[in-house]
Amino acid sequence: MGALDTSDLLVLLPVTAAAILVTFASTLVVALRVGKHAVVDVTWGLGFVIVAATSYAVARSATDVDDGRGLLLLVITGLWGTRLAWHIGQRSRGHGEDPRYEELMAKAPGNPTVHAVTRVYLTQAVSMWFISLPVQVGMLLDASLGWVAWVGVAVWAVGLFFETVGDHQLDRFRKDPSTKGQVLDTGLWRYTRHPNYFGDACVWWGIFLVAADAWPAVLTILSPVFMTFLLAKGTGKPLLEKDMASRRPGYKEYVERTSGFVPLPPRKG
Repeated sequence: MGALDTSDLLVLLPVTAAAILVTFASTLVVALRVGKHAVVDVTWGLGFVIVAATSYAVARSATDVDDGRGLLLLVITGLWGTRLAWHIGQRSRGHGEDPRYEELMAKAPGNPTVHAVTRVYLTQAVSMWFISLPVQVGMLLDASLGWVAWVGVAVWAVGLFFETVGDHQLDRFRKDPSTKGQVLDTGLWRYTRHPNYFGDACVWWGIFLVAADAWPAVLTILSPVFMTFLLAKGTGKPLLEKDMASRRPGYKEYVERTSGFVPLPPRKG
C-alpha cells in the first residue's frame, strides 16, 4: 500500500500545469519566429520530460516519499520523451509546415494565431497535463516498488521497442528512392499499420502500471485510456490514414490485410 499526502498533490498539480503552459507559450513564440506550428510536435515529447522533472523536484521537497518510484518514473518518462522529441525534430528538419496545420490554419474563422492557440496549443497542454497524471501522482507515493511496477517497466520496454524500431524502419523506407510512392509493409509494419502508435500506447500503460503499483495511483487509469484513444481513434491513426488511400497505390489492400493498431498476423485473402 502507498501513502499520498493530499496537500503535496494540491501543490504539485498547479505547478505542473504552470510548467506546461510556459512550455507551450515558449513553443508558440518559436513557431511564430520560424513560421511553422509543426514545432509543437517536438514539444509534445519534451513537455512530458519537463512535467516529470518538475514533479520529481516538487516531490523531493516533500517528506516521507520513497525515492525509488519517483526516480524510475523520471528515467522512463525522460527516455521516451527525449527520444520522441529528437526523432520528430530530425524528421521535420529542413521541411516546411506540416499539412495538418496548414489545413487547420486555412480553416481559421478569424485570427490564425488565436485559432492555433485554442485548437493546438491549449488542447495539447490540457491533454499533456491529464495524460501525465500517473507520473505526477506516482512521484508522491511513499511505497517501495512491487511486482506490478516491474511489469509496467516490461510493458514500457515493449512500447519503446515498437515505437523506436517502427520509426527507424519508416525513416529508412522514406529515404530509399526505390520505394517512392509505395507502401511500407515489411518489418513491424507487416503486423500493424501503426507500430509507433501502438508502442506509444504501451509506453503510457507501462508508466501507469509503475505508478498504480501503489494506491491511489490506480485512480489515474483514465490517463492511459485517453492517450490510447487519441492514438487509435482521435488525432493519431485516423488523421494519418485520412487520405493515404488516394496518395499511395496499394494502401487500400494494405489496410485490408493489416491490423490497424494491435500487432497481428496479416490476414489472408
